Amino acid sequence: MPAENNPLKDTESKRIKALREYNILDTGPEAGFDDLTTLASEICGTPIALVSLIDADRQFFKSRLGLDVSETSRKASFCAHAILQPDLMVVPDALADDRFAANPLVTGNPKIRFYAGSPLFTSDGYGLGTLCVIDTQPRTLTAGQKKALQALARQAMAQLELRRTLEQMKLEAQRKEKLIAELEETIRPTAKK
Repeated sequence: MPAENNPLKDTESKRIKALREYNILDTGPEAGFDDLTTLASEICGTPIALVSLIDADRQFFKSRLGLDVSETSRKASFCAHAILQPDLMVVPDALADDRFAANPLVTGNPKIRFYAGSPLFTSDGYGLGTLCVIDTQPRTLTAGQKKALQALARQAMAQLELRRTLEQMKLEAQRKEKLIAELEETIRPTAKK
């Protein structure tokens, strides 16, 4: 099938476009997201929790707890798999999972053994990333922990929506200020006559 007629490629380009509309990639830490990773780590009892956003070739960590890097390759990303799921993706033991056993994040640092990620979906159904928890030991989550992780992911998406709305309001205010300045420039010469 030619690339231009590939529905998966078309969907991916729309997903990337949707992600970029949030203007969040490469931005600094924000308390609202950091609070969610702290809660996810505490509730699930994991040393690592992330708000991960999946770009074209990388995953960017908007918030990270227990991990020093701010991004990784998309090819190595567990979250890139999770955004294709309709719900929570749990990998109890990455070494026992064919998708991840040879992954450099499993065989090398941070030595991921357990992963659980709840996708962050837009209202149009595009998976932007995940709220995820990671451990260096195989494990499972209780039903309550899974439910809490999903609830926190909904709150992460609400934070994204709020942030996007505020950005749009700022841009609209700037547009109006520019329009007012242009109108004032147009009126001034007329008023002097």
